[in-house]
Amino acid sequence: MKAEIITIGDEILIGQIIDTNSAWIATQLNAIGLDVAQISSISDTPAHLTSALNEAKSRADIILITGGIGPTKDDRTKKVLSQYFNSELIIHEDTLKFITHFFTQRGLNVNQLNHDQALVPECCEVLSNEQGTAPGMWFEVDNKIFVSMPGVPYEMKGIMKKHILPRLKNKNGNSVIYHKTVLTQGIPESILAEQLSSWEDALPEHIHLAYLPNPGQIRLRFSAFGNNYDTLKSEVFNEITKLQEIIPEAIFGYDNDTLAGVTGQLLLNKKASMAIAESCTGGYIAHQITSVPGSSEWFKGSVVTYSNQSKISLLQIPAQLIEKHGAVSEQVVLEMAKNVRELFNADYAIATSGIAGPTGESENKPVGTVWIALVSKEKATAQKFNFANNRERNIIRSSQTALNLLRLTLLKE
Repeated sequence: MKAEIITIGDEILIGQIIDTNSAWIATQLNAIGLDVAQISSISDTPAHLTSALNEAKSRADIILITGGIGPTKDDRTKKVLSQYFNSELIIHEDTLKFITHFFTQRGLNVNQLNHDQALVPECCEVLSNEQGTAPGMWFEVDNKIFVSMPGVPYEMKGIMKKHILPRLKNKNGNSVIYHKTVLTQGIPESILAEQLSSWEDALPEHIHLAYLPNPGQIRLRFSAFGNNYDTLKSEVFNEITKLQEIIPEAIFGYDNDTLAGVTGQLLLNKKASMAIAESCTGGYIAHQITSVPGSSEWFKGSVVTYSNQSKISLLQIPAQLIEKHGAVSEQVVLEMAKNVRELFNADYAIATSGIAGPTGESENKPVGTVWIALVSKEKATAQKFNFANNRERNIIRSSQTALNLLRLTLLKE
């Protein structure tokens, strides 16, 4: 069975709020084996909702609608649904009793707008809303299921969990969808796709692969469709084993892992620590690290030496070294890493210095030029990278690359 989600509200379309409802609903539907065919956000106009309903029922078996059933005049969904299903609006007595109790318990009077919240199309099955005054509505017409819910997230979730998900799971039978995401770093998407081409072509038809690129990393999401969860999981892990043989160094984790978290665990395993000196990344590496719970066990600290003067005064980088080679150079970034390791008495240190952009480039150092150094007690190395001309992406890619260099070093030692 296929599902479609329609979210209603001009506030979504003008960017005033982010539609988190659809993401949550889609996750829940996938968990019970329902494939989401499309997600649409539409305005609060009757014509748009009618058109969206017609299109959705041509593609999907289940249409879930959120929003537009509040007490104010701009909430028109209930009236449109009554017309769409050729059913008059009637008072649902149990809902009216709940609304009356809801307000009187709070010392408030029930006005006409509150009273009208109990109006529902006669042909629907009412789904109680214990968190608010707008009930959910379930329609079954021509072997299609339509469900209308409030747009308030916690009210929608309450109705979904209590009424909708159990019923849909029962109707969907044994269908299962299994997702697994493999996280990679260090290989551009086009090159990665080329390396994986033969393996990808040989995937079973019921296992789909999606490339989800982010700055600094690419997620490979497996989606397997079938009737047995354990079988699908085993098949996907069999394919991941093959994948690990093709790109062993590029894979750093799975699902919700982070590069900082994975690297930190490797440091913990070695009972080692790290420190950072950041210039072009401006503290972003430290931010990623300190977002990991318990990172204080392996992260000693960092300094952001953004200006040349701060490199000289805080990290004791010789002024003549910067003058001779420039702040964005192998010599300076190595000195930054060595000195910050000593400053914090850490086992490992990484340092970044580059031209994030959009200005600051020179003839030999275009925007996106970044030097990253990695220093330990035994050795010191530095690599030059040429990223893009987007400042935000350069900061993220530099940070991810620096952490990955440390991760790979820890794996090899």
